[in-house]
Amino acid sequence: MATATGVAGSALGRVSRLWRRPGRIRRIPVVPLSIVALLLVCAIFANIISPHDPRGADETQRERVLKTLVPPFQNWDNPLGTDRRGLDVLTRLIYGARTSAVISMIALGFGVVAGTVLGLVAGFRGGWADAIIMRLVDAALAFPLILVAMLIVVVLGPGIQNIILAIAATVWARFARQVRGEVLSIKERDFVTLARIAGVPDQTIIARHILPNVVNTLLIVVSLQIGNVILTEASLSFLGLGLPPGDPAWGIMVAEGRNFVIDAWWLSLFPGIAITLVVLAFNFFGDWLRDTLDPKLRRL
Repeated sequence: MATATGVAGSALGRVSRLWRRPGRIRRIPVVPLSIVALLLVCAIFANIISPHDPRGADETQRERVLKTLVPPFQNWDNPLGTDRRGLDVLTRLIYGARTSAVISMIALGFGVVAGTVLGLVAGFRGGWADAIIMRLVDAALAFPLILVAMLIVVVLGPGIQNIILAIAATVWARFARQVRGEVLSIKERDFVTLARIAGVPDQTIIARHILPNVVNTLLIVVSLQIGNVILTEASLSFLGLGLPPGDPAWGIMVAEGRNFVIDAWWLSLFPGIAITLVVLAFNFFGDWLRDTLDPKLRRL
């Protein structure tokens, strides 16, 4: 029978063997991984690597007025220019990476836990529990993620806590459906049948034999959903339903620069590029992870 340690480590083992296999190194998504690593570095060390304060607290009002709408690549103090309030664009981009990372990790964390638990229960128990949970999943997936998030934020008000709640309340359904499908297949395998014959409690079977076997699926879904979560947060901020105006967030930066596209093109361009690159990086990484961890989809 499969053990939790052996099955849970199979994903890491396959990725590790990928590095040692001749000719496989070129298939590693170096560019997407570099972008993801840069995002994490900016999120963790924003206070250290950012040249200025994101709200301009380190400058006097006179200095900020003099630096209003400085174009990019004009000086080393503001390499990506400044906005209409004299705030450094590069600094706000770095702190915006922290905002996106924090919201994504917390919201996805709640979504993964709730979706995994409900998916395990629905797939393993079946019957009325499966029917009720799947109807809730169908209801959650019937509406676009951004629409449901907008409705929740409009009712509860803007703020980082409400954004996290809105995203977590919708993203869990995707994890629940994927986990349920995996459980329906895994629970029919011989090692689960033998465990039942041996009298192993259902909770132990789920924890030791079924849950480790869905880790691969969870990793893939998480990597693919991070981009959607970041895009949803940026969209809410752009529409004025996310963080309060003035906070360092990529969506807010795009919204603040939309009225100055001709005269100050860099205000919306740089945060827009950041959003695009990060979303594409996570999508490409998710595709590679799926091909690597799923033997049926792995490209040889």
